[in-house]
Amino acid sequence: MNDIGSKRLERKRKGRMVAGVCAGIGDYFGLDANIVRLVFVIACFLGFMGALVYLVAWAVLPEEGEQESIVEHVVNKNTR
Repeated sequence: MNDIGSKRLERKRKGRMVAGVCAGIGDYFGLDANIVRLVFVIACFLGFMGALVYLVAWAVLPEEGEQESIVEHVVNKNTR
């Protein structure tokens, strides 16, 4: 359970361009989503790490309003 007013790192539906990862990270840390996007783009040019980190974040961050991430859903589905 989340306390009222507590922040949760999640992929946002509003302000998303692809999967909501940058919008979610920006919202959580109080940054503009475009700054986070720029960091990911720069990281992509510096060894492709930006794309890898983005894909991992997409898989492990739950979407806004959901209780579990894509990875949690797959793991829980296979253990039931």
